[in-house]
Amino acid sequence: MVSRNMLFWPAASLISLPLAFLILLPLSQMLIQPQLSDLKAAITDKQVLAALGRSLGTSLTATLVAVVFGTPLAYILARKQFWGKKLVEGLVDLPIMIPHPVIGIAILSVTGENYWLGRLLLAIGIRVMGTYTGIVLVLTFVGLPFYINTLKAGFEDIPVRVEKVSRSLGAGLYSTFFRVTFPLAWRSMILGAILCTARAISEFGAVVIVAYHPMTAPVLIFERFTAYGLKYSQPVACWLIIISLALFVCMRLLSREQEER
Repeated sequence: MVSRNMLFWPAASLISLPLAFLILLPLSQMLIQPQLSDLKAAITDKQVLAALGRSLGTSLTATLVAVVFGTPLAYILARKQFWGKKLVEGLVDLPIMIPHPVIGIAILSVTGENYWLGRLLLAIGIRVMGTYTGIVLVLTFVGLPFYINTLKAGFEDIPVRVEKVSRSLGAGLYSTFFRVTFPLAWRSMILGAILCTARAISEFGAVVIVAYHPMTAPVLIFERFTAYGLKYSQPVACWLIIISLALFVCMRLLSREQEER
């Protein structure tokens, strides 16, 4: 029995190796295969810089929208029982399962001139197709489930009795949420924001439908691959991986620093 127990972790590690190689090998090749001259040429290209900046900017903007509007919904789903709750949770998860081009088509169908919402938006000067606004809308749509579900789990991990004690001491609902619940759930909020940003920055299928131009980094990579091949698309993809990794490491370090405090 002791010998079999000793073999458990080595066996589990051995079985896990194929998945580790599946992730590691393509990404490592993506990072080491481009020559330094190609990487330098890519990062000094104004079109590449604009696309990378646009991807970061729109992804972070989408995450901010998710934080502002998704936090109350996550708290409601974590704390309240109501008729149709499972339906709401299913709707929140739906963007994960829908094919991404379908998401883009669905958004255009309600924001175009043939639909009342689209006419209303145009009347107040808001265009969706081919604009920064359209990209942010798409990225919020695809990233929101990751933020809401992560924060919802964080709220559920906080004992309800903690909030009840706060209420029994005279604190109101707003005070209890912002002074008790919110500080206890911030780790889940940061993790959810990281996942939302990661999902948004990688989106291609829905973005290419709603806004091929102005180009985000994934769209630019696709265009250069189809027009010029792997050699010209790979350096841009490499920079996107590096910038994304740096962004998420910074977020993780911030989360760890706050946790230590």
